[in-house]
Amino acid sequence: MATGHFLTLLDIAPDHLEQLIHRAIELKAMLRRNENYQPFRNKVLAMIFEKSSTRTRVSFEAAMIQCGGGAMFLSPRDTQLGRGEPVADTARVLSRMADIIMIRTFEHEKIETFARHSQVPVINALTDSFHPCQLLADIQTYVEHRGSIRGKTVAWIGDGNNMCHSYINAARQFGFQLRIACPPGFEPESSLVANNADRVTITPSAGEAVAGAHLVVTDVWASMGQEQEQMARMQAFSHFQVSPQLMDQADASALFMHCLPAHRGEEISDDMLEDPRSVVWDEAENRLHAQKALMEYLLGTWKP
Repeated sequence: MATGHFLTLLDIAPDHLEQLIHRAIELKAMLRRNENYQPFRNKVLAMIFEKSSTRTRVSFEAAMIQCGGGAMFLSPRDTQLGRGEPVADTARVLSRMADIIMIRTFEHEKIETFARHSQVPVINALTDSFHPCQLLADIQTYVEHRGSIRGKTVAWIGDGNNMCHSYINAARQFGFQLRIACPPGFEPESSLVANNADRVTITPSAGEAVAGAHLVVTDVWASMGQEQEQMARMQAFSHFQVSPQLMDQADASALFMHCLPAHRGEEISDDMLEDPRSVVWDEAENRLHAQKALMEYLLGTWKP
């Protein structure tokens, strides 16, 4: 039987994704009740980080500890990857010692190569192209607050980056319409948009994207590795800040999300995170619960 990986949202069937979200909500409730649940006893998660992280590292490591397993943090300084060992060779070795592997890196091709040579499940914890684990937490958060996202309208405001790409995949997998507002030259991958033309529209107007939307989402204007473009991007994105005033154009039930860290005064106004429509702290916490459900699924300790 082929090893299952989670490199993008498209790696799990839509009906299983829906059940995985509800499993995450169930696991969250179990933790709240202080239930002793340890499905990962004697399991080891290897965490490879080539990009820095707060939420990703803490959520995965806490998930393994709370569920009875262990996690190893591996930076480029800690492995031969940082000294030029081929990705395939590292994958062959680590997958003989760990039960599941999580990678946060730059090129998406690197994680695809790793998965092809791994004997155990590989999780994409962020690449330059996709960030699917964040989408699990985002959808969980929406379901908790508003119910199913199917048939709703989501507005993405800002850069056509890895988060935007994952929102396009989420529109396909969870059945919602996605409006993307970005300045010219910063659109998401054209082939990804073309393959989802029935559910994705692009506009240069933040107001047009937000009008009547049920969920408004943004991210930093300059992602990791783009810091040298910061000033140019601030100028290009100056009309794409999410504020309470912009949110007023959305549906009365609309929620606001941001994967964090946020730059107040840039992609969001100084007061946006404190707005009652903001659910960013629930969204951040849900990385823990959604990733528990994901690892249960990939390790086979829970089946939809």
